[in-house]
Amino acid sequence: MILSKLVISMTVIFAGQRAFAVNEWFEFYNNTRSLAMGGASIAITSDDTSLYRNPASLGSLRDMYGSILDPEVEGTENLTASQIDIKGTMESLSTKPDTFYRNKTQITPTLVRRNIGLGLIYKNEISAEITSASPNTMDTAYRSDIGGILGANIRLFDGRIKIGAAGRVFNRIELIDPALSTAGPTDLPTIAAEGTAYTWDAGILLQAPWDLIPTLGVVVRDIGDTKFVKDSFRISTAARPQEIKQSVDAALAIFPIHSNMVRSVWTVEYSDITNSRNDTDNAKRVHVGVEFNTRDIFFLRLGYNQRYVTGGFEIASEYWAWQVATYGEEIGTEADPREDRRLNMKLSLRF
Repeated sequence: MILSKLVISMTVIFAGQRAFAVNEWFEFYNNTRSLAMGGASIAITSDDTSLYRNPASLGSLRDMYGSILDPEVEGTENLTASQIDIKGTMESLSTKPDTFYRNKTQITPTLVRRNIGLGLIYKNEISAEITSASPNTMDTAYRSDIGGILGANIRLFDGRIKIGAAGRVFNRIELIDPALSTAGPTDLPTIAAEGTAYTWDAGILLQAPWDLIPTLGVVVRDIGDTKFVKDSFRISTAARPQEIKQSVDAALAIFPIHSNMVRSVWTVEYSDITNSRNDTDNAKRVHVGVEFNTRDIFFLRLGYNQRYVTGGFEIASEYWAWQVATYGEEIGTEADPREDRRLNMKLSLRF
């Protein structure tokens, strides 16, 4: 579910009362489990993804976890191109006006144990559209990240309070253009920006020692704002990616045990409490999720994300897991909501 969102742009362009790709909220990290649960993540994580979503959750791990390879792919039901490529996307969308396009690939190998973890991330994503009202331009939001993350946690009062922090270093190639000319250049060195950033996230989990383990989670992301320095080791460009403002997310969760073989997770989350995105659409901030777990083998997930229903499942064993999620992303405006329905899948090889 989509939790702590890093905004690449909040510019809204109107044409025929339609909202464009740059009105979407983007995050540094999200994954299939969270997306199936309505985008909620910061109070529920106790696996290898803890490192990315809430470093305080490292204190909830029971063992060592690692993922050797965990490719994750995502696309819209209107998938019209086979890869994340500006030129290819433009050529496909030019024949299908008013078709919103989304594609993402992500790999995040990790190694974590209680209170400490490290990981890598490689992610490419694009959201784009050519409208019938503006057939000569493509509204484009593209991002390519590569980097590493190191996190640690401390446990207080027998684990009832967990406090964690994670440092990130990553290089980003970014293109945010609401009117990229279909007749102009499409090569990234000409039209995109590149930079490297060093930043911190910090989180806390407060867990009461009762049957349902009621939990309050809070995460502060991009502490002090994340600024990119000029760095052109992947493409040659002088432009820098947009600064990422510090944001705060909060969530509540409970963890009922229904029988020896079935337990569940229930959570509600509110993103960007401090309104770093300067967006008045509070519906974008609401995430609700539930997960039913049968013997750590089969998981059923349902949720609510930004006005829209989400769902998914996971089939898991000790060394692998297959996850599927469908969710709706708000790409419209508060006055004129618009859903983009997406399918996300992930296959993990782990130990």
